[in-house]
Amino acid sequence: MSPLLVVVVTVVTIALSAFFVAAEFALLAAKRHRLEDAALRSRSARAALRNASELTVLLAGSQLGITVSALALGAITKPAVHDWLMPAFVGFGIPEVTADVVSFVLALFIVTFLHLVVGEMAPKSWAIAHPESSATALAIPMRGFLFATRPILLALNNSANWLLQRVGVDPVTSVSAAQNTDSLKQLVQHSVHTGALDIEYSTRVAAALAMQSTPVRTLVPAGTPIAMVAPSATVGQVRQASEVSGHHRIIVGEEIHPETSGATDIRVVGVVHVRDTLTSSENMPIRRLIRPILRLPADQSIYESLALMRRTSSHIAVVMNGVHVLGLVTLSDVISGLVQRDSSTT
Repeated sequence: MSPLLVVVVTVVTIALSAFFVAAEFALLAAKRHRLEDAALRSRSARAALRNASELTVLLAGSQLGITVSALALGAITKPAVHDWLMPAFVGFGIPEVTADVVSFVLALFIVTFLHLVVGEMAPKSWAIAHPESSATALAIPMRGFLFATRPILLALNNSANWLLQRVGVDPVTSVSAAQNTDSLKQLVQHSVHTGALDIEYSTRVAAALAMQSTPVRTLVPAGTPIAMVAPSATVGQVRQASEVSGHHRIIVGEEIHPETSGATDIRVVGVVHVRDTLTSSENMPIRRLIRPILRLPADQSIYESLALMRRTSSHIAVVMNGVHVLGLVTLSDVISGLVQRDSSTT
């Protein structure tokens, strides 16, 4: 192999190693909520979120790429450097056996230095310093690599998970937050005890943390009737329901009476916004105007519900207790509930 080709292969191999190292550490250091915010306007951020949802597969891909890069350097670059150094040492009058050993050691040192410093340590530091931007920048090419090697990666990942399960360890498949609610509460309490945080601010922080464990069912207004029209309703009926209730978003559904319990329940089909009816005649059916409506489990936390409503750009959601409708929550309900919670703790 010509020296120029060896140099080109070495540069490409080190660059690939740097890519896989940066992709791995960037995703581990990136904050998921920041990626979610960026995903609203960036295709690369959405790809980074998909990588975060299959963490072990991505780590398997990164480790595979780093290992192959190291093997390529050992198989191509190290012998080439050894062959270049050997004649130089022999020309200095060093015995051939000694020159061979010295050339081998120097070649190993040079290749290891390039791989560790340029191919691993430098990209790792860059990824940790700029986690979200680096994870976003590398997400799409990493998705392409994962797509091309997925069968191999799944086999490796399943083997690793099997070994972990044999020793009683549950594998983790996605990136989680660096701190959970309990650890943050302990941090707040410790800060108060040491005098690093005022009681006034600690109370507010505690109220905010409570959102992560308080179920969304607590925000459902009790005894409030649902402004609803049937799926066969017309535009005029939607406008009338809006005038009576004062709401711009009208639920589309119907009451059902299960034969087993005899209790009245609601089957929600979707939602219609009044502004979508402004250019339509009153007798027009609303079938084409019905939009999907977000459904929230009753036991889901307020924090998770808010994040989901934000990601889906939903201003209204149905709170479900299994298959039964508990009621509706809007962003206004959530904001009012948060203000009341904050006021009650101060």
